[in-house]
Amino acid sequence: MISVSNLSLRYGKRTLFEDVNVKFTQGNCYGVIGANGAGKSTFLKILSGEVNQTSGSVAFTPGERMAVLKQNHYEFDEFSVLETVMIGHKELYDIMKEKDAIYLKEDFTDKDGERAGELENIFAEKDGWNMESNAATLLSNLGIKEEHHYKQLKELDGNQKVRVLLAQALFGNPDILLLDEPTNDLDIDTIAWLEDFLADYQAIVLVVSHDRHFLDAVCTHIVDIDFSKLNVYTGNYTFWYESSQLALKQRSDQNKKTEEKVKELQEFIRRFSANASKSKQATSRKKALDKIDISEIKASSRKYPAILFNNLAREAGDQILQVEGLSKTAHGEVLFKDVNFMVNKGDKIVILSQNSLATSAFYDILAGRDTDYKGDFKFGVTISKADIPNDNSAYFEGKDENLVDWLREYSGTDADEQFVRSFLGRMLFSGDEVLKNVKVLSGGEKMRCMFSRMMLQLANLLMFDEPTNHLDLESITALNNGMKDFNGTILFTSRDHALTESVATRVIELTPKGSIDRMMTYDDYINNEDVARLREEMYK
Repeated sequence: MISVSNLSLRYGKRTLFEDVNVKFTQGNCYGVIGANGAGKSTFLKILSGEVNQTSGSVAFTPGERMAVLKQNHYEFDEFSVLETVMIGHKELYDIMKEKDAIYLKEDFTDKDGERAGELENIFAEKDGWNMESNAATLLSNLGIKEEHHYKQLKELDGNQKVRVLLAQALFGNPDILLLDEPTNDLDIDTIAWLEDFLADYQAIVLVVSHDRHFLDAVCTHIVDIDFSKLNVYTGNYTFWYESSQLALKQRSDQNKKTEEKVKELQEFIRRFSANASKSKQATSRKKALDKIDISEIKASSRKYPAILFNNLAREAGDQILQVEGLSKTAHGEVLFKDVNFMVNKGDKIVILSQNSLATSAFYDILAGRDTDYKGDFKFGVTISKADIPNDNSAYFEGKDENLVDWLREYSGTDADEQFVRSFLGRMLFSGDEVLKNVKVLSGGEKMRCMFSRMMLQLANLLMFDEPTNHLDLESITALNNGMKDFNGTILFTSRDHALTESVATRVIELTPKGSIDRMMTYDDYINNEDVARLREEMYK
């Protein structure tokens, strides 16, 4: 168990946490959520001892071992991949190193022999002799092939390093597991394996993630950081979100009687409990929801930006986009080849590839930023397009202006300052915030600016390349709803599983040997056996 008592953290005049009291118990997975800057990662660092709180205490059940997903990708560069993983169980690793050092001594004494014997007994009791094989199995499950196990970590690329560090955190089944954005840079199959692993894991898990599908798959509780406080709620992210929205709606409904509101909340819990039986965390989550107290459900104070794309300047005709034999090679590497497809009116197409450079190159070609390609493409004469690239720096670098002046450039000559200010207000820029210089905006603020720009373009075809990058959960949810409700055509790429599954009506995957095109949902695509065989062949 982890017990947090009267914990506060202050940086000068800024208070991040104030009088936090909370307990985390065995067998539960807690999803830590909060707006950007609320202190999610900092809270995990307090628990791990990396950051000292200003006041209060953190206590653990004696003897429990904690593991943390490391964020420093260079810390273990001089170690082999296999050894990096074994370091995750520090006690066992230290015993192994001490034992090996004794045996290497030239002046081996009786005392050394006694110490070696003690260490051998402890090592055997803790399953040390299977240490290396267990580490190798874990690496293989996370997609690190055996040929890489004895390489130095610095020889691996960034995506592979992330998997090795995740294996390090998971190694030896720690009693407490702290994971900060564990799905970053993981592919579909590895995320699915991690979801299954954590769903069956009987330790205490705290995880920070912006991936709503992942939070839904693994979490039994949600820890909401808001106004310097931590509130723990039973259920996964979707349960927290929908229940808090229902409570907010009820709070504004003055005419509904108290007993009617209670009945509505009880029906909501009953429905969610029934759905929970189908999830990976079925048993623990359903039991928890069945015991939930109605008073635990509270309205959220969160604010969601208004990301709405349906104000179109012109209705699209039947001819949307025709792509013929499109191919792209960069630095001698074939990103995609002989891509052919026709976009239908109203299609919402997710563009996939195992190589993110391929999808970004694809959008750069369609947007006219890249002219070095083979093949052809043609938009219909009625099509007006708007796109959000993976790298939006070109829209902000070299700009020395405030938000109002920046957005006015995309608002038309007749737009007055009040119109621009009201538009920015819908994107959660209020008061003096609209006078901030665009050079000092955070990644999330820049993305909200880009959505504002896109909405003002009134386009009937939208293209998004990883639009959830840098966004908090509230902005991701608002974007997800805006894309679902859009009446036009969308081409997009996203690592957000929930967004992709709820928006896409068609899947097109770009590969070095051609493309795969299926009129189906994302989940159907990744679970289709015929598609899986074809994908394996295309990436050989």
